[in-house]
Order: sequence, then C-alpha cells, then structure tokens
Amino acid sequence: MMEHSSASQTTSSRRDWLKKSSLIGSALLTGSLANATEPAQKPAAVTRRLPIAVSTYSYWPLQGAKYPIKNVIEDAARLGFDGVEILHRSMEEETVAYQNKLKRLAFDNGMALPLLSIHQNFLQPDVAKRKADIQHTFKCIDIASQMGIPCVRMNTGSWGTVKNKRQGDYYKHGIEPPIEGYTDEDGIKWTIDGMGECLQYAEKSGVVLALENHWGLSSNIEYLLRMYNALKGSPSMGLNVDTGNFVGEPYAGLEKLAPYATIVQAKTYYGGGTFYDKEMDYERIGKIFQKANYKGFVSLEMEGKEDPKTSVPKSLELLRKVFTFTA
Repeated sequence: MMEHSSASQTTSSRRDWLKKSSLIGSALLTGSLANATEPAQKPAAVTRRLPIAVSTYSYWPLQGAKYPIKNVIEDAARLGFDGVEILHRSMEEETVAYQNKLKRLAFDNGMALPLLSIHQNFLQPDVAKRKADIQHTFKCIDIASQMGIPCVRMNTGSWGTVKNKRQGDYYKHGIEPPIEGYTDEDGIKWTIDGMGECLQYAEKSGVVLALENHWGLSSNIEYLLRMYNALKGSPSMGLNVDTGNFVGEPYAGLEKLAPYATIVQAKTYYGGGTFYDKEMDYERIGKIFQKANYKGFVSLEMEGKEDPKTSVPKSLELLRKVFTFTA
C-alpha cells in the first residue's frame, strides 16, 4: 500500500508540474510576448545637408544705419551658419586691406564667403550707361576674386517705368512696361550682350556670374531662361534662384528654375514683409530642390520687419530642416 501510494503521489506531482508549466507558457505567449511593442523605427537616412549661409542683407535691408559685415560674420559663426553672403552695398569700404580683413575673419570663424551680391542695370537705351554698369561689374569681379568669393549675383535691371513699386500693385503682377520706343526684346538683347562682356572678364578669374530672378525683366521666367540658355556656354555662367521673387505662388517657377540653379537665396518674412508678404511652404520648396539634385549653398535673405536677432535664428532652424535631404 505504501509503495502504491508513493507512486500515485509522484505521478500526480508530475501532472501538476506539467499543467503549471503549460499555464506559464500560455501566459508568456498571451502576456509579455503578445504585448511586446514594435521596435522603434530608425530615422530616415540623411543623404545630403545643404550648406546654409546668411546674407548681410538680412541685417541691413538697404536702409538705416549699416550693420558691420564683421558683426554679421561673428553672429553667423555663433549661430551655426556655414557661410556669409556679402551684399556689395553693405561694404563699408572697398580697399584691399578691408577686403583682406573680412576674408581673414571669415576664415578664422570657419565661414565660407560663397556669394557677392551686386547691382547693375542692362535695361538702359544709353550705351554709355550700360558700359558704366559693365565696368562696375568688372570692379566687383575683382573684389570677389580678391576675397576668394566664387560667385557674383547679377541682375538684368529694370526699365524704371514703375516709380512706386511698394505702394502700387507691381509685386502682384510683376509687369513693367518698357521705355517708350523700346521693347522687352531690346532689353533681352542688351542683357545678353552686357552679360557676355562680363562673362569674358569673369572667366579670367574663375568667378561665376549668377543671373537672378530679381524682378524687372527677369520676373518673366521664360525671358530669364532664354537669357541663361544664350549664355550657358560660358564656364562662368550661372543662375541664382531666389525663392521669394515670384508673382503669386513660387512653386511652378521654382520647378522650372531649380534644375539650373548655381546658388539659392531663400527668403523669409518674419514680422511681415518689407516689400510684400508671401506665404512660403518650405517643406515643398525643399523637395523641389532635392528632386532637382541641387547640391550648393542656400543663402538666407530675411526680408521681414522682425528684429534679425530673433528672425535670423528662426530662419536658420527652418532652412536646416527643409534642406537636410533624406532618402
């Protein structure tokens, strides 16, 4: 009896153990394993981070007391920009000593100087006036060469027939009638001829001349591309694409220009625009340039009324985000 009882207890214990093991296994399957969270997705791989510069125009929009370029370079380095675009009119002087001082300061702060933005007007019937602007451009090419700046921003200029662009509706339609007795075709020819002379000079220094969609004749994208295509045979010819200088929404125009872009100027309007307000979908703009395989500099032109001390850092954060391309 004792042996039989002992055997029965052993068999019963074995059954209980198997039963408990089965319950534990089920609990594991229906509990911690079933409720296990999905592994966190890895962030999208970064394929390219475009370098971001800031224009001195962001701190001095052609009015009021000039903000020293020295300060812009130091501010840009502190904020984390990659470079500084120099607006020619914001230079305090043009001596070689001054140019070298800025170049050294930029180097010491790890800042590139990718662009010198200048002004000229080819839409002038007076040949002597056009020649004077060509000579002005030669001088600015020399400045760029001296400072190690690889690219100069160029304009077509304007007819000058719309006198109060800010007060009227010019920025809504972008149409400026030619001077009486002339046509836009004259202006296109003068621009191509004038740019051609400037390109020959620029080629000697290895400086790129980037024609911008800068209102005037160039607000017509078809005109701009005609001029660009007529001159693109020069190794110094480039295109400067400004995200804000469009009539209405910029996206269709950007789609057309982005494949040819040498450098990009990105407008922001914090505090309301100085000349006009424009809603900018920069997520969309970033994708346009990514699709075009753009690889160059993006230069911030903050053209709003907000203090640059707050608007420039906000702009940098925005541009860093949208011009960091992912797979």
